[in-house]
Amino acid sequence: MSFFVIMMLAALVAYLVGSVSFAIVVSRLRGLADPRSYGSHNPGATNVLRSGDRLAAIFTLLGDALKGLVIVLLTQGFGPSIAPQADQTLLEAVVGFAVFLGHLFPLYFRFQGGKGVATAFGVLLGFDWVLGLAVGAVWLLAARLSRISSLGALSAALAAPLFTYWRHGGGLMLWSVIGIALLLIVRHRSNIQQLLAGKENGFKKP
Repeated sequence: MSFFVIMMLAALVAYLVGSVSFAIVVSRLRGLADPRSYGSHNPGATNVLRSGDRLAAIFTLLGDALKGLVIVLLTQGFGPSIAPQADQTLLEAVVGFAVFLGHLFPLYFRFQGGKGVATAFGVLLGFDWVLGLAVGAVWLLAARLSRISSLGALSAALAAPLFTYWRHGGGLMLWSVIGIALLLIVRHRSNIQQLLAGKENGFKKP
């Protein structure tokens, strides 16, 4: 089997795993309203927090982050046995982007997914734990200082390619991170408009 076929199959599996929306699954298991029906209508941890169920929000955050992390780690673990060493970085970059894309456009939920912050963090942590922790620190710092979740996410999205270049220089991983960062920013376009209008507050209940 050619490397291209292996890469496409791995990307498909990653996309299908990414399509599992933990915000929706956890909300159903805990008897909560569909997160797409209130607040920001976004199936993500911040919006689930608006339900008042902190445990559900934590489970959502962990689930969405772990699916990104686990997929990348599995690729690193099994990659050497199924693909040439020279193609490992490409395989990881494609799979990492695919699981993130699955979260944004989930097959199981009519392609109506979340904004991808937690899943992006999991992917970056899988790529390089120092990179993941550095970008996560930017998110936490910006979110804590501003008390605005979306501002933390946007700050992290802008920082991610810079930290990736610092850690790994140019190359395939950098392009994957740039793609993830750009999609994160696009998914937060309504938040950007609210920020510019001075009306955004990511932690305020509806």
